[in-house]
Amino acid sequence: MVRTTPRPLPPWLGHALRAQRGPVPWSAVVRGALAAGPLVVAALLAGRPSAGVLAALGAMLAGINDRPGSRRAAVSRIGVPALVGAGGLALGTWVGALAGPAALIGVFAVLGFAGGAVSAVGPVASACGTQLLVAVAIGAGMPLPEAGWQRALLFLAGAGWLLVLRSVLPSPGGAGAYRFDGERAAVAQVYAAVAGLVDAAGTPRATAHRAALTAALDHAQDALSGPRLRRFAGSREERRLHAQYAAALPLAEAATALAWAGSPLPARASEGLWRLADAVRSAQPCGSLPAPARSDAALRALDEALLHAAVAFDGPVRDHDRSTRAVPNVRVRTWRGAGAKPLHARPRTPVTALRRAVGPAGREYGIRVALCFGAGVAVAQFLHNAHWYWLPATAVFLVKPDLGPLASRVLCRALGTVAGAALFAGLAALLPSPAGPVALVALGGALIPVATRHFAAQTAVVTVFVLSLVMVGGEPQMALARIGETLLACAIVLCVGHLPLPVPGRGGAVRTRLTTAGEAAHAYVLHVLSGSDDRAGRWTLRREAYRALAEARTAIDLAAAELPALARHTAGTEDVAVTLEALVDTTTSCAVHLDDTGRVPEQHAERIDALLAELAA
Repeated sequence: MVRTTPRPLPPWLGHALRAQRGPVPWSAVVRGALAAGPLVVAALLAGRPSAGVLAALGAMLAGINDRPGSRRAAVSRIGVPALVGAGGLALGTWVGALAGPAALIGVFAVLGFAGGAVSAVGPVASACGTQLLVAVAIGAGMPLPEAGWQRALLFLAGAGWLLVLRSVLPSPGGAGAYRFDGERAAVAQVYAAVAGLVDAAGTPRATAHRAALTAALDHAQDALSGPRLRRFAGSREERRLHAQYAAALPLAEAATALAWAGSPLPARASEGLWRLADAVRSAQPCGSLPAPARSDAALRALDEALLHAAVAFDGPVRDHDRSTRAVPNVRVRTWRGAGAKPLHARPRTPVTALRRAVGPAGREYGIRVALCFGAGVAVAQFLHNAHWYWLPATAVFLVKPDLGPLASRVLCRALGTVAGAALFAGLAALLPSPAGPVALVALGGALIPVATRHFAAQTAVVTVFVLSLVMVGGEPQMALARIGETLLACAIVLCVGHLPLPVPGRGGAVRTRLTTAGEAAHAYVLHVLSGSDDRAGRWTLRREAYRALAEARTAIDLAAAELPALARHTAGTEDVAVTLEALVDTTTSCAVHLDDTGRVPEQHAERIDALLAELAA
């Protein structure tokens, strides 16, 4: 009997079936349950159901942006898109009341281009662009008695209520102070990721653990760099967290050098790192660390960085002090310049954001969003549906590349809408009104943080949520109409997504991110080979290089999972990313050896030259 090997699924289908894993975010679930549901109940008791609908919509869209992280970072991640969405709601109400069908299509197409181009700037800008367009569609296409400014205030009140819950309610599992549980968890994960990379040195798992370390450092950087009233960290505990994060950077550098060498290490090498990770989680001193192993340059660097970290954990912390204090009988280097950029990240200027928005990626995405948004409005107007906002709003979500490959997200949206509409129709027939729809709103708000792990599940939950809100507002259920409009939006986005556009080169987002990663990698290489002793500057450049590479790798993986007609436009980019990653890893190992011996090792110089020549070719 001949055994046949099962054929692997196509990448786009495999991506559609893949879901994120992890523990249930119970704190976000509680916030979701306490956000929209109580707002709707309060509005019904006040005799203003439409006001509850608007506030609940603001809370729902804020809940989609309510991701794990620090409370400070949540202010910008939730609050800024909510402000933009409120403005979009007022603008949509005004445009919908004054513009005719033809003018409406043109205005929405222009707004679609602006919202799409801005989305290329970064994650928060992407959320702003999406909420702007969805809110404009709701303002123009959802018949409600409130004026535009009232709609904006109610929408903002709903999002603000969720942000208040995010700031007030504690997160479970944090042993440290309530204020910094998100930051503490993020910094602890950095130390755990460094320990995991040291354990994986010399094994095939090293590459994956190095990527995990980059993700942990990115998350901690974002968690600690949220908006603040003061320029510097304002409390002793916060200053210590910043110092612990800064102390992890040389550890990450040494661990990367050890992984690059490819030699397995004894378990004792990571023991101190795991102790530091536990100390951050518990907000306790790290205690004694294992005896050093200083057999080569990378291990000596790891040992020295451990001693520096021990000071950051157990030593006194002074205002704005990031230098290393002396430890008795131990020689520890003082790293100059560490206080200038404690998070080792250069702020993004408005000019940089504008360049991203008007660059090839921003223009390509802006044109596609404009076509989808405008076509959605045109078809909805042709259908003469009083609640025509659903079709263009669905198109906005479908055209977003950060939700997955095109075919995958279209399939997930269609299946999720059908499942959500069918589920709502069944529950609406069984549950009494208005208590039943209100309960579904509260349940949907609680499930959104879990459902964001898969686009189909998120679509199903949002469909039940919105249909319940429509019923609360006094309108009949429109489950079948929503399914039909969603399928039309899927067809529009599939057609527009495969159109050749008059912009230089397809796959502009991938190539733009890869170009940015290449520039960051070359800047890092030049700094290290120059022999500069500015370690803080070196760590800043290394952080920028690895972050840019992670963003490029994410974009490449998504593009590779597209249908062949789209995936072919980014063929070969993965090889460039692999070469850039090898270049940055080699440069990091070179920096560690340069600190130890004062010269660039011949092995590293030859490897860097070969990688640079490969990139140039």
